[in-house]
Amino acid sequence: MIETIYIARHGFRLNWINTNWTSPTGLPRDPPLAAYGEVASDPFAGIINSCMILRTQAQELAAHFLALPEEKRPTIILSSPYYRCLQTSKPASQVLEVPIYVEHGLSEWYSPVAPGTGLHPRPSSAAVIDPSWSSIWYPSRRGEDVEGLHERANGLLDLLVTEIERRFGDKHKNILLVSHAATVIVLCRGLLAQPDLPLRVGCCSISEFSRKSGDSGVLGAWEGKVLVSGSHLKEGASRDWGLEDIQIANGKVISDTGVPGTDEEEDNCGPQIHRSSL
Repeated sequence: MIETIYIARHGFRLNWINTNWTSPTGLPRDPPLAAYGEVASDPFAGIINSCMILRTQAQELAAHFLALPEEKRPTIILSSPYYRCLQTSKPASQVLEVPIYVEHGLSEWYSPVAPGTGLHPRPSSAAVIDPSWSSIWYPSRRGEDVEGLHERANGLLDLLVTEIERRFGDKHKNILLVSHAATVIVLCRGLLAQPDLPLRVGCCSISEFSRKSGDSGVLGAWEGKVLVSGSHLKEGASRDWGLEDIQIANGKVISDTGVPGTDEEEDNCGPQIHRSSL
């Protein structure tokens, strides 16, 4: 049974400081991380790299988890398919020697597309990371309002915890989810069953949830030990964001534009496996 869930936001995005960047995946909304930090002799350099390294937020995140007692370290990482989340996950995967599974249910949040502008992009499943896991939830390429975002997070959590325990038994007691600011917020709210909990999430911040004693459920079955903390980062958490930053017009989230020419493309969305409680 899963005992601890860690949730981290991705690191600092390159497009926040440099407008001249190229997406490694070819998607216009999939920027890589910035080389954020300073060159330093790192105590974990022998594991992460063979010499002097650029100490990034992602490496600080990895160092934090490696410093935990072994029984508290995550033994599985589930990441959004976006490149910045995979980059954030990789150092922790390397130092902990644990797999990264790509889960589309942890993807970036896009507001509803304006009619006739196409669908939102969807990254590939990045099967090269670990093809043994198939995503159990896909967000709609037509976007989501805030209520839909909450529904996605709650549905994903309900299926994800159950599926990991069904598939792996007691192998994974501690898991790490790597996602995006809006998605992190609603995941935290779902675990605590506090749908209006105010949170602002900085880059590479960590939240930690412990399962309540004797509770085998998912939603509301956790205690928040740490919420969106950046105390493990040398410079602290940066570029924080909260749902109160959403642009609203006439009581609704402002629509976004999709990718031109994609209106007729497939939009396989929602749960990919089923559970009677959904």
